[in-house]
Amino acid sequence: MSLSELADLVGLSATPCKRRLTKLEEAGIISGYSAVIDHKASGFGITVFVSVELERQKGEELVLFEKKVMQFEEVVTGSLMTGSQDFLLEVVVESLEEYESFLQNKLLKFEGVRSVRSMFALRKFVDRSRVP
Repeated sequence: MSLSELADLVGLSATPCKRRLTKLEEAGIISGYSAVIDHKASGFGITVFVSVELERQKGEELVLFEKKVMQFEEVVTGSLMTGSQDFLLEVVVESLEEYESFLQNKLLKFEGVRSVRSMFALRKFVDRSRVP
């Protein structure tokens, strides 16, 4: 949205709104701007949440896994987790065959993966890019 639209929405004129926006950017609260891609509309209608457990949870193995996963185009988000899983990946693909190929030819080729659990998303009903 434009600065004038934002200013109208929050009840300020453009100049104080711009000052507040700049302060939020300088404080690192707003870390950047991006386009929101609709995965389904762009041909990637299957979203899979993949829980990964490694054989060892030593620092260097975790870092190595993270670096490797960052190279996989299918992974749109990745998080280091607590509990029984080490990582949770959000993977988007065009088809089940493409997911199987990703799993067999990329993720499971990584030495040190103990287990992988796949959970297919049926639909998204909350998608916020704000803090409470």
